[in-house]
Amino acid sequence: MISGLFLDIMPNKYNIKNFSGYHSVEKPPKKLLEQVSDVIRLKHYSYKTEKSYVNWIKRYIIFHDKRHPQEMGGREIEEFLTHLAVEENVAASTQNQALNAILFLYKEVLKQELDLQVDAVRAKRSRYLPTVLTKEEVLAIIDNLSGVYQLVVKLLYGTGLRQTECLQLRVKDLDFAQKQLIVRDAKKISILLKNSLLLEMLKGWKVE
Repeated sequence: MISGLFLDIMPNKYNIKNFSGYHSVEKPPKKLLEQVSDVIRLKHYSYKTEKSYVNWIKRYIIFHDKRHPQEMGGREIEEFLTHLAVEENVAASTQNQALNAILFLYKEVLKQELDLQVDAVRAKRSRYLPTVLTKEEVLAIIDNLSGVYQLVVKLLYGTGLRQTECLQLRVKDLDFAQKQLIVRDAKKISILLKNSLLLEMLKGWKVE
């Protein structure tokens, strides 16, 4: 009762609800690249994809003198992609990556549909075949390593993991009952492992 009475007789200047100077503070709107990162994370894309998309979108904007993407469209996209192919001589896969990032910006972030048929100069596809090590060469590399380094190489060649996926593995990613390795990336996948490799992994973590 006392506390209630006390509040009733308090001067208005102490009553927050009636305080004339009181107002809610609104957060400033996020910058465009921050919005891009937010949408990518909501879609559970990998950090590598987020970093790549943000970089390409930033380059696209800077190339056009920092104009807002909403003021641009198909012509500006074609100009940027042509620049990448002609001036920077990027590979076809790199040019496609840039296009995917820009399309993601318009479709998923700005919610702006583009009636786009890209007429940009296309980057030439590489004719070089990747170097593939023979089984003997792989075994020779493994034999010259030891400890955790040897285990990492065995995982890379034995499971097909990407380097970043392998280095991010934790003990909780091992499922001994199912003899599986859980890769927690954009797409959660399971990889069957041999008993010998499972034991080596456990031993390697214990050593660390």
